[in-house]
Amino acid sequence: MSNLQNYVYRIEGGQPVAGEIKCLGAKNFVTKAMIAALLGDTPTTLTNVPPIGDVDITKEMLTSIGVKVEHIADEALTIDPSTMSRSRVPTPHSGGNRIPILLLGALLHRFEQVAVPVLGGCQIGTRRVDYHLEAIQEFGATVEETSEGFVASRTGSLKGTHIKLPYPSVGATETCLYAGILAEGRTIISNAAIEPEIFELITMLRSMGAIIFTTPGREIRIEGVKRLTGTRMEVLGDRIEAASWASLACASDGDITIHGIRPDTLGNFLSYFHQVGGGVELKGANSIRFFRSGELHPAIIETDVYPGFSTDWQQPFAVLLTQANGVSVIHETVYEKRFGYLKALDALGARTQLTSHCLGGAPCRYRETSYEHSAIILGPTPFTATEYIAIPDLRAGLAYVIAAAIARGTSIVTGVDFLERGYGNIVPRLAAMDLHIERIPADAMTDARLTLVGDTNTR
Repeated sequence: MSNLQNYVYRIEGGQPVAGEIKCLGAKNFVTKAMIAALLGDTPTTLTNVPPIGDVDITKEMLTSIGVKVEHIADEALTIDPSTMSRSRVPTPHSGGNRIPILLLGALLHRFEQVAVPVLGGCQIGTRRVDYHLEAIQEFGATVEETSEGFVASRTGSLKGTHIKLPYPSVGATETCLYAGILAEGRTIISNAAIEPEIFELITMLRSMGAIIFTTPGREIRIEGVKRLTGTRMEVLGDRIEAASWASLACASDGDITIHGIRPDTLGNFLSYFHQVGGGVELKGANSIRFFRSGELHPAIIETDVYPGFSTDWQQPFAVLLTQANGVSVIHETVYEKRFGYLKALDALGARTQLTSHCLGGAPCRYRETSYEHSAIILGPTPFTATEYIAIPDLRAGLAYVIAAAIARGTSIVTGVDFLERGYGNIVPRLAAMDLHIERIPADAMTDARLTLVGDTNTR
């Protein structure tokens, strides 16, 4: 992960992208599984672990408190929590992510006081840590913010409780799961997140000995147990990455077969993909072919918590919509600052407009606010390469790569440290599908004029 900021991608676009690609393990599950492993009293083995920065950051945090973490194969990781000896998690040197706040619920079962740093992730809007902190306190702990970060303390064991989440936050649901499974008594989580990664985490915890019941209506019931053991768990394929490759296939008029992805995890994405003119062919239990089946049509998209259209799907899908015939709308209801990436697309040739109005009927937390959380996209607009595109955040990063791939000419993509935090081996995997992409030292480009067209702070 070191010195990623010293590299850029050079992409020669304008041709269909075709071939086969393996979908790596899900970023949104693997780091949560690494934390879950701390709850067992024997080692856990994770397979299909992606080679991404967030895994390195999480590994550094775990080893800093005495946990033994070893790569036993290219895509396998063993985590032994029996050597854990420290309750204060230092700030990792390899970067920041949102994982530290999740460590509170897990580590409080082992230590009476836990301290974690306050770290950020992508600047796409407010991610409310108070949901996490309030949940921890509901289990009987106290939490305060100090110069060290967040410090949580308990006297006695955590006690089961009834948590009513004000919003079905994925992270807050995970915090409640970590805290509840070893707490005394019963825990009920109302208005819980139900993303595929949440159910995968529940499956892992059940295999460790947890007693967790799911019911209709976003409710999870936990009967606390005395101990958990380690397990062996395969990381599911990354549905966000898969949707991105699908968008690339359709936007470039290419043909991509993705291996290692369960079709059921893509949910409504497949229907929207069909609606805009994409083609889908199931090639087996875990392989899907994506292509363009005809003229591209506009769409109205409203992001939402699962089973709605994922907020992490909208950036690559927006690139696809720039090539559709007509006016498309994206109404973002999850994060309030998710459209900063559109300025870079406009520089490539897109025609977009932002508004603070809710352009849709879905319930929205940002109604009657000043946040520009709806986007209008006019297409089709051919893209022409631009000198430099600066990646502002993780998910926008892959959208920029897709945009550069369909733009005629050569684009330089900077800020690849954001992208490589969540996506592994981007360059060799895309190059294998005949996309002209290379990762080169930024020093090789120092004579070029640097125009940061992707800076979210200037929109």
